[in-house]
Amino acid sequence: MAANVKIVLNSPGIRQLLRSDEVEADLKRRADAVAQAAGDGHAADSAKGANRARASVVTETFEAIRSESENHTLTAALDAGRG
Repeated sequence: MAANVKIVLNSPGIRQLLRSDEVEADLKRRADAVAQAAGDGHAADSAKGANRARASVVTETFEAIRSESENHTLTAALDAGRG
């Protein structure tokens, strides 16, 4: 039988890791790949929040908005951001 294991997280350390330049760069790389797979009119951006880095892909043109609405272009492009 397994012994009881207690895990204590180092919250400041985790926050530091989640806000690191390396994590932000990886998220930006993945968002860029999704934006490229989605096609023209899509753009990627990244930023650091209070607790973690984040990245997003947005539509910038009417054509991209229409394509997202009718064809779910961003959802279809998500696999490009894996790995």
